[in-house]
Formats: sequence, structure tokens, C-alpha cells
Amino acid sequence: MNKAIICLLSILLFFLSSSCFVVKEGQRGIILKFGKVLRNNEKKTIVYSPGLHFKLPFLETVKMLDARTHTMENQSDRFVTKEKKDLIINSYIKWRISDFSRYYLSTGGGDLFQAEVLLKRKFSDRLRSEISRLNVQEIVTNSREQLTKKVLNVLNEGSIDLETKSSINVNSMNSLGMHILDVRIKQINLPLEVSNSIYNHMRIERETVAKSQRSQGREKAEKLRAAADYKVSVILSEAEKEASIIKGEGEAKVTKIFAENFSKEPYFYFFIRSLRAYENSFKNDGNIIILDSDNNFFEYINEMMKIK
Repeated sequence: MNKAIICLLSILLFFLSSSCFVVKEGQRGIILKFGKVLRNNEKKTIVYSPGLHFKLPFLETVKMLDARTHTMENQSDRFVTKEKKDLIINSYIKWRISDFSRYYLSTGGGDLFQAEVLLKRKFSDRLRSEISRLNVQEIVTNSREQLTKKVLNVLNEGSIDLETKSSINVNSMNSLGMHILDVRIKQINLPLEVSNSIYNHMRIERETVAKSQRSQGREKAEKLRAAADYKVSVILSEAEKEASIIKGEGEAKVTKIFAENFSKEPYFYFFIRSLRAYENSFKNDGNIIILDSDNNFFEYINEMMKIK
């Protein structure tokens, strides 16, 4: 009897453990019955939030899906602009699951790698299409934010058919059970060969501008130097002219003074002139003067000798 009770309890515990499952925080659970996603009477997928839940043992299986926000880093890829120039663009995408049933079916059982492969393919195609409509200047300036917003909206809502003007939701990520939260372009670079060519062109252009500036500077310097030299010559000429006038006026005054003094004291005048002549004749060592005995050059010296 005891063995039967123990056996019965074991079977009950086994069925109970098989019918219980726990959904962890950051996850959502869906039930698969005979390989199909379990839905309610309204044909909506039953999604289990974190906590303890129950299912039919053996008939139903649980699939846990990550409900958190995912960040997908896109490696550098080459894009062609409107003017046929290549750009190397780094970007990233933030996304999460919006429809767990669609996500499970479109990604082959909720495979994260498969989901990001699909997302990267659609994002790359859409970004390539949008960049082909813009030039480099538009991409790197104000149009970058508009570009990412447009790509985000198209990924979520699908492209527009130009003939029917209707949204083709089959091309959207919502049709795969995914919702794009944010799209960002991290970095835009030119290919190495293009960058070197542009840098060389910029270097040559800057050198040309520098040479032109130096040439203009030298020209201005020469003009300033010539103007300064002209002003100096004018100032010197005017100074020499003024000095000559002052000197002439001074000499005229001296001549006038000598003339007045000569008329008053002719003897004193001749005496002063004789002294200056003596000074100029004997101011250097070794000066020798040969004069005739009848010469009056030493007249005043001879008179002084006689006085002594």
C-alpha cells in the first residue's frame, strides 16, 4: 500500500513539474502545441510575462524569447552618394521584439543571429537607397538626422509603392515581429585612397594660397618700405634745406657783426683774424712754415716779443 502511494505521489510530482515553468525577468514565453504557436480565442498569441506559469505537460512546450532592447553594431560598409563618391559609414541599430509569434516564425525559432542578419540586410538596402539620393555635403551636415529618421520610419512601416501610394508592410520589420527604436550613424569616412587624394589636393590648394599671401605680403612690404624711404628722403631734404637757411642766416649775422666791429675797431678785427690764422697753422705737430723775412704774418707776435 505504501509503495502504491509513493508511486502515485511521484507520478503527481512529475506531472506537476512538467506542467510548471518560470519566465525570467527580461524574457517572455510563448507556448507551442504540436509545433504551432498557441493563441487565444481572439487569435492573438498568448505571451507569458515573468513569473510562474502552467502548461499541459507533454502536449505543450515553452519557448523563451529575449524581450530586452538589443543593440546591433554594423561594421564599416561602403556606400555610393549621388555624385558617385564612396563613403565608409559606421552605424548601429536599437531594436526589440514587437510580435513574439511573428518573430519566432520569421527567425526560425527565435534565433537572435538570424534576426540580426535579416535586420542588417534590410537596413543596409534602405540606407544605400537613401544615400544614393544625397551628396556628401548633405549627408555630413543637416541631412544626417533626416536621413536616419527616414530610414527608421521605412524599416518600421515599410516602403511606399509609387503607383498605388500604399504601404507595403511586407517589407517592414514589423512584419517580422521586430520594432526599430533608433538608428544612428556613428562615423562617416572617406576611403583611404580618396582621403589621400583629397588631402593632397587640399595641401596643394593651401600651399597655393600661402604663396599668394606671401607674394602679396612682400608686395605690400616693398610698397611700405618705398613710401617710408620717400618720406625719409623728403624729411632729410627739408631738414637740410632748413639747416642751410639757418646756417646762412647765422653766417650773415656773423658777417654783419664782424663788419660792424671792423668799422668800430679795425685793429682788433685784424688781431683776431691773425690769432685764428696762427691757430689753424700750428694746430698739428710737425707743421713747418717757410716765409719771407718781409712777410707780415707774424706781425703781432713780433710786437709782443718787442714788448717783453
